[in-house]
Amino acid sequence: MNEKPLQVAVIGGGAAGFFAAISAKTNHPEAKVTIYEKSNKLLSKVRISGGGRCNVTHHCFDVRELVKFYPRGERPLKKAFGMFSPTDTVEWFESRGVNLKSESDGRMFPTTDDSETIINCLMRETRKLGIGIKTKANIKSLKKLNSGYEMDLYRSGRIKADKVIVATGGSPRASGFDWLRELDHEIEEPVPSLFTFNMPGEPIKELMGVVAEPVSVKIMGSKLQSSGPLLITHWGMSGPAILKLSAFGARELNEKDYEFKALVNWTGERAEQEVRAILKEVVSDHGLKKIHNVNPFGLPGRLWEFLIEKLDLGEDMIWQNMGKKNINRLVHLLTNDEYQVQGKTTFKEEFVTCGGISLQDVDMKTMESRKSPDLYFAGEVLDVDGVTGGFNFQAAWTTGYIAGKLR
Repeated sequence: MNEKPLQVAVIGGGAAGFFAAISAKTNHPEAKVTIYEKSNKLLSKVRISGGGRCNVTHHCFDVRELVKFYPRGERPLKKAFGMFSPTDTVEWFESRGVNLKSESDGRMFPTTDDSETIINCLMRETRKLGIGIKTKANIKSLKKLNSGYEMDLYRSGRIKADKVIVATGGSPRASGFDWLRELDHEIEEPVPSLFTFNMPGEPIKELMGVVAEPVSVKIMGSKLQSSGPLLITHWGMSGPAILKLSAFGARELNEKDYEFKALVNWTGERAEQEVRAILKEVVSDHGLKKIHNVNPFGLPGRLWEFLIEKLDLGEDMIWQNMGKKNINRLVHLLTNDEYQVQGKTTFKEEFVTCGGISLQDVDMKTMESRKSPDLYFAGEVLDVDGVTGGFNFQAAWTTGYIAGKLR
């Protein structure tokens, strides 16, 4: 008499869910693996990420360096990335006919520059392996049985599974994790990560579209600091420098209710002393030129004009007439330019939260729950999140791959 095949339920039809299902079926060919997605859309974040190009991973192949891009999960992820790293991601996709390329900032995309290439690859693999997919299958509750689990769906009755992989993504509200809290899991409070700074009262918004690179940004009254390109927007500031700061400061900035002062060093990480020395050279070499016409730090022209006007020095001011006081004012402005932040903007379709299932409740070598045997986690449902640049997808591929081994 044939034994009943292993029933594996994967909850969530995103990147982590698909990768977990593929891993489960690959490692357990006899199993019946089914993906349950609450909406009617599959792989929706994959489709819109990277402006529709899909930032698959990052060209950081040294695990010790890679984990530094994760504000939450750095230490536990060392074990996980040792099992499935960006190198493995590249090999996995390329072995299935999807070539990836690196850009100058280390982000990796399919050479087609089209996220549908990644989606088609994952869909093709699920079809080839015979993985089932059910959409509009919203899980109401998950109950542990003597053997396996029972899932109660809102409109589709009850389903039993021997093993369950939860890959439902992050939730903007703690209540989104209530069904997992009922299984005695500790939930780290979710708060937004990867958001931009709103500056409703700051005239710099008029420079929307200007990119300064590199700059260094600090949060006044904290140890938070990051550097990189900064994009001025019609609502305030964005770009990698700001997004990285928002990720590492997610909880602290939430506690401040997103009202704080940002200090911008437009010269990168140069100290005041070095900036002052460069300006003295400018006075010596270009003393008779107007300050508007000599831009010693290569800032975008509109930004340089804006900063000069902020000092109210007059259009005809020449370098040799600046004097010590005005040089000091310019040094301070270039290295400690102050902006009032009042609120944030998150990208609803691509929102990333910090928070989720506490990593203390998860064996990171298997992704199995320490509280509920035969229950596994993958992706952003965990209290793991990375900065922008392909790191969140890499965490999804890695945790999905490991969870799918089912020990």
